[in-house]
Amino acid sequence: MTRSVTRRTVLCGGAALAGAGLLPLPALHAAPAPLMRTIPSSGEKVPAVGLGTWITFNVGSDPRLRDESAAVMAAFFGAGGTMIDSSPMYGASQDVVGFGLEKLGAREQVFSADKVWTSEGDRGTEQIARSARRWGVPRFDLMQVHNLLAWREHLETLAAMKAAGEVRYVGITTSENRRHDLFEEVMRTRPLDFVQVTYNVLDREVEQRILPMAQERGIAVIVNRPFRQGSLTDRLAREPLPDWAAEIGAKSWAQIILKFIQSHPAVTVAIPATTRVDHVRENVAAASDPLPDAAMRERMSAYVRDL
Repeated sequence: MTRSVTRRTVLCGGAALAGAGLLPLPALHAAPAPLMRTIPSSGEKVPAVGLGTWITFNVGSDPRLRDESAAVMAAFFGAGGTMIDSSPMYGASQDVVGFGLEKLGAREQVFSADKVWTSEGDRGTEQIARSARRWGVPRFDLMQVHNLLAWREHLETLAAMKAAGEVRYVGITTSENRRHDLFEEVMRTRPLDFVQVTYNVLDREVEQRILPMAQERGIAVIVNRPFRQGSLTDRLAREPLPDWAAEIGAKSWAQIILKFIQSHPAVTVAIPATTRVDHVRENVAAASDPLPDAAMRERMSAYVRDL
């Protein structure tokens, strides 16, 4: 199903979540709809900020922590977000996402992005089916080969699943620079809808070849680890916001970093992870104009690097 988020769907969906006691309704009416980005292979539009689940949603079966994760999801959907990304590698995260979707009645709102992560190429289909059961979804919107593990076999499986309508989009991921040469080879030789890479104001290696290749080949880009798993924002939290933050409409260091990422023309969605409702709202709110131009991007990167 193609999802097109409008101001009306944000408010209607948010009203339902507020009615469930998970999100205050007045905040929803004050929140503008986030910037949308186009998936090149289909023309479908998705909000420019999604939600990652690495570490933050790996809370086991603790009912209080699961409810807190569901509250983060409620705030995310209420702010207009749709894409949630997970993996079998992330411990209990898939089960916690499934719990949240069930509690919120939000399966029709989510753009479900997950990964196949097994060295046994012939076990991919089985693992994907198990992941779908954990999410409680009939099929995934996006299935990615996690860190290129057994990528040849898994991409064959995913191509067949896409042809059969069992998954909508296919992609590959990495969070390690040492894989970039192989990553580029796969991008050049295989039909892909998405790639997922690490990118932020300091980690810019993908600007050299991977992001331009994605633009050239019409591949959507998901950005993982935008905050270096929190270490970047934790370090910057000790510094005052620069005067130029107001020029790009940024009210926090997290928004500065996300606006830097979103301003690259190849980037489709950034997927910061968080355990806090206020942070997920702040993150989605960063998907808004104005965004920095090329000169401001260099100024931002140099400023943070000097800190």
